[in-house]
Amino acid sequence: MKTLLRKKLWAMMIILMIMCGYIIWENNRIVVVEESIPIRELPEDLEGFTIVQITDLHEKVFGKEQSKLINMINSINYDAIVFTGDMLVSPESNNYAPFYTLIEGIRKKNIAYFVPGNTDPQSFIIGEKEVYERDRFIKGMEERGIKLLDTIEKVKVGSSNLYFTYFENSIALLEQSEQDKKLDPYIERLLMLEQYFDSEVLIALNHYPIPDDRIDLLKEEERLWAYDLLIAGHYHGGQIRLPFIGAVFIPEPYYLWDGFFPPQDRVKGLWNYNGIQQYVSTGLGSSDAISFLNFRFYNPPEVNVLTLKKK
Repeated sequence: MKTLLRKKLWAMMIILMIMCGYIIWENNRIVVVEESIPIRELPEDLEGFTIVQITDLHEKVFGKEQSKLINMINSINYDAIVFTGDMLVSPESNNYAPFYTLIEGIRKKNIAYFVPGNTDPQSFIIGEKEVYERDRFIKGMEERGIKLLDTIEKVKVGSSNLYFTYFENSIALLEQSEQDKKLDPYIERLLMLEQYFDSEVLIALNHYPIPDDRIDLLKEEERLWAYDLLIAGHYHGGQIRLPFIGAVFIPEPYYLWDGFFPPQDRVKGLWNYNGIQQYVSTGLGSSDAISFLNFRFYNPPEVNVLTLKKK
C-alpha cells in the first residue's frame, strides 16, 4: 500500500515538473503570426503594405537585453510597426527598461506608433506651468523613435494615403460640442478624418478590443467612423488556454459572467462584425487579472504581421 502511494506521489511530482518546464519554455519562446487583411477597394500602392503589431509586453524580457525579440522583429520585412499598449505591469511602475531596450534595438521606426493600455501611465499630465504635457514615460518613448498616436497620422505610399488614428480619441470626438471642437487643437486635427473616409484607408489602434454590444451601441449613437481595420490587444488570447476548449477567461465585462468562458471567435485573430473589421493579438506577456495565474499556458507569446490585401 505504501509502495503504491509512493509511486503515485512520484508520478504526480514528475507530471508537475514536466508542466512547470513546459510553462517556462512556452512563456519564453515567441511565434510570428501572419494574417492577410482584406480591404475593400484597397489602392494598388497599398497592396502588400505590412504592419507589425507588438502588444501587452508587461515588462517581459526575451533574451539578454531583449535580443531574442529584437532580432525577430528586425528580421521581418515590414512598412509600419504599432504598439497597442500595456508595455508596463502597472501605471505606477517605473521599470521602463524592458520596453525602452526593445525600441532602442528596433531598426526600422520611420512609421511607428503607440497607444496606451490600462497598465501604462496616463499619456498626459499637468506640468509645472499647469498645462498639459507628455508624461515622462511617453517622452522617453518618443525620444527613442516611437510616436504617441493621439490624433491622426497620414502615411503617404506612392500616390495613395493611409491614415492611422487612436480609436478612443476618434469616437470621443463625436461627443464634443461644437464649441469644444473649436477650442481643442487635437479635436480640430481629428476633424480632418471625415473628408478622407470614402477614398482612403483608415486604420484605428486601440488597446481594448471592441465587443459586438459596444459596436452596436456606438453605431446607434452615430459615433463610429468608417474604419477599414481596428488593431487591438488586451485579452492575451485568454492567457490560460485549454486544449479543445480555448480561452477560459478574458478581461471583458461586456461578456456573460464577466469574461469567463467567452465566445472563442472573439478572443484573438481577425473577425468582422457589423461592418467593423478588427484584429486582436494575444500579445507577449502575462498579467495578474487572476492573481495566481500570472503566466501563459498553451498560448505562446506572439508578434503579429498584418498584410493589407485588396478584397
